[in-house]
Order: sequence, then C-alpha cells, then structure tokens
Amino acid sequence: MTQDSLAFQCAVVTGGGGGIGRALAEYLISKGKKVLIAGRTESNLKPTAKEIGAAGYYILDTGKTSDIPAFVKKITSEHPELDCLINNAGVQRPIEVLKDDDFLQKADQEIDINIRGPMHLALNLIPHFKEKPNALIMNVSSVLGFIPFSIINPVYNGTKAWLHFWSMNLRTQLRDTNIRVVELAPPMVATDLHRERENPDDNKKEYSPQTLTVEEFMDEITPKFERGDETISAGMGADAIDKWFETFGEKYEGAEKGYKK
Repeated sequence: MTQDSLAFQCAVVTGGGGGIGRALAEYLISKGKKVLIAGRTESNLKPTAKEIGAAGYYILDTGKTSDIPAFVKKITSEHPELDCLINNAGVQRPIEVLKDDDFLQKADQEIDINIRGPMHLALNLIPHFKEKPNALIMNVSSVLGFIPFSIINPVYNGTKAWLHFWSMNLRTQLRDTNIRVVELAPPMVATDLHRERENPDDNKKEYSPQTLTVEEFMDEITPKFERGDETISAGMGADAIDKWFETFGEKYEGAEKGYKK
C-alpha cells in the first residue's frame, strides 16, 4: 500500500505554518514530495517554507470561501502537477451558550474555517485532480468529531463530526475515480490549537499526560498512512475510533455497497 499512499507528486497543506500542518509538510518533503504550504500569516509562512524546504507558500484564509476559486486557479496554474490536498487549517474556540454574547459570530467564523473552507477547496480541486493518475485528499478532523468530550468547544466538536462524515461520504462518492480520501483524526496533540483558552498550554503534557507531542503523533500515524489506512488516529484517539468502527462500520459498509452513482 505504500506506493498507493505516496503515489502523488505535489501537495498543498493548509495551515502549514505550524503544528500538525508543518509536521505533515515536513514528512511529505522527506518522502520526496513537492510541498506547498498555505495559511493566513505571511510572516509565519515565509520562514517556515524556507526552514522545511517547501516549494512555496500561499496566503489563504480558508474561512473566506469567496477567495478559494481564485486561489485554486492560481496554484494549479503555477503548479499544474498539484495532485494532493491536505485540509489541515482549522480553529478551536471555547464558547458557551449561556456566557458568550457573541456566540453566533464566533460560531459562524468557526464553521466557515472548519467546514466551508475544506469543502470548497476539495470541490474546486476535484476537477483538476480527476485528470491526475494518483490524487489524494486528506481531511484533518479530530477525535472530538467522534466523542465530543470537550464541552467548552461545542462548535468545534460539531465541525469535526461533519468533517468525519463528509470524508466517509466523499470517499464513497469518489471510489471509482483516481482520487483517494483519507481522514486524519488527531487526539490531543501539543500544538497551539488551544491558544484562545484561559490556559493556552492545557494541551501540553505537564497539564494533560495523555497528550502526544507532535513528534509522537507523527511517529504513530505515518506508518498507518503508508500502509493505506483510510481513517487514521493515534494514542487514545486510535482506541476511540476503533470502537466507533467496530460498532457502526459494518452498517456503513452495507450502505456503501448500496450506493449507486
């Protein structure tokens, strides 16, 4: 399965300026892939691209979906070999219905970045990817999309549940094409995802022993990716997702068999 998993040539990684996005970009570069990174902040992207050896960077706010068609036109024109999308960009905001007067505003922003952005990117790139022999779409969801135990992140949990089910259905609808769909569902990983919390370091090991470092996470998920797994997690997330598929996987396979294009 290794050849199939890494058969693409050129990837764009959204949210590639740090955390899991940067780690995925570095991993793909180590495998000889051409990698482009995209994100909102040039002051972060430019040095990161240089440090990791990326082929270039693009300024993109995935929450501004009206900008995505122009972005896709530009990146595919400048890099026609592009055949892999890593939908990694996302935001997590602690918001509570009874406490936050601006709940709807924050929720809409989170939905735009975590749902509409990945969907618009995938749908705008699929026509280009259909012309490639081995294309890949990887959606980065979360174990919180399977078990929403972070109560202060209700919108984030919901967006990641959407991304999980979107990935499953998209994979089924594209099953007879040359486009693979992989879902990466991280558990708690020591990145800056919690930067808007009261304690932005509460996802670090000193506060949460079950947290994985980015290095530990990558060490566990890359062999799974290379062997061809379609839904990938690590640490406690792997156990949770295994249990989900043990319970519901067979039922979905039945629905999948009945799907006709």
